[in-house]
Amino acid sequence: MNTTGAWTGTARPQDARRQTIAEHVLKRGSATVAELVELTEVSAMTVHRDLDELARRGVLRRFRGGVSALPSTVFESNLDYRLGVHVAQKEAIAAAAAELVEPGMSVMLDDSTTALALARLLATLGPLTVVTNARHIVDVFIEHDEIRLIGLGGEYSRTHDSYLGVPCVEAIEALSVDMVLVSTSAMDARMTYHQEQDVVLVKRAMLRSGTRRTLMMDRSKMSRTALHRLGPVADFDHLVVDEGVDADALAELREATDVRVAPAAG
Repeated sequence: MNTTGAWTGTARPQDARRQTIAEHVLKRGSATVAELVELTEVSAMTVHRDLDELARRGVLRRFRGGVSALPSTVFESNLDYRLGVHVAQKEAIAAAAAELVEPGMSVMLDDSTTALALARLLATLGPLTVVTNARHIVDVFIEHDEIRLIGLGGEYSRTHDSYLGVPCVEAIEALSVDMVLVSTSAMDARMTYHQEQDVVLVKRAMLRSGTRRTLMMDRSKMSRTALHRLGPVADFDHLVVDEGVDADALAELREATDVRVAPAAG
């Protein structure tokens, strides 16, 4: 964890354990401390510390003797939670997506945690022009002189640590970039989705602003839907996924767009 409380880099054992707890509670709706002790094979004291941290980060809600899940839209949107899950897969996807970016390009990055992993790689690939609505991505580039950095304003979202709303959409619509690289929360073979309307509106505006469009998705987001449709898979020029996606699903996706499978690290 860095000084701001956000998870960075490769996940530690306690992060993986907390992810296991959070996903278990989300699936079941609630859980007791005793149940989580059995699940994680650690002490009750350790589970209590994990639950305190997950509650502090807005992922779960404590009650006497256990914990319950917040609504899935809150849970899945929470930045602190997203920074700690599927870290290795996101880093592999980011490395493969970085191969699509060439010095001199202008790129737009959304506020996804996969885009954050990509930003850390692009920081050394200047000269680049980088446009983003994500405050944590701005922080990555701020010390790099070869990166021309354009921050998109709007209404600040503490949940996402980024800027959204009509002012953000209008700022995006004034720009045209070589490539837009985004992620989202769910997709099936034909369509991409997100559970929040404000986020969808910003991502759609970003996609309209790019000459080329790249979607970065780890396999946990596959074969899922969410409330709002973002756009068809066929509208993307490239889709970057991690290893382990079902072969039949990959074949179907390749009928719609160029699919690149990121090799696992190591």
